[in-house]
Amino acid sequence: MIKFDGLDDALVGMSEVWLTTGAKVLRTVYSGNKMVELFKAQGMTDEEAMEWISFNVEGAYVGEATPIVFWDYDPECGWEFEGA
Repeated sequence: MIKFDGLDDALVGMSEVWLTTGAKVLRTVYSGNKMVELFKAQGMTDEEAMEWISFNVEGAYVGEATPIVFWDYDPECGWEFEGA
């Protein structure tokens, strides 16, 4: 599994993901909300932290085992989910 350097405090678990090839790969799972708090503790604003995560973390594809970033659900954010 691939881990992001310096973000151990935002690491919340792992996930098994099925690839289109039919194989499974283990991927680390990070909390985006916890990452924001870690970057804010280093002096970034909310906006700077979100931009950094968007570009440097979520935008970093490092192969099939690229870590997953999840965000806590906020009912006021306007996200819509479709039924299965």
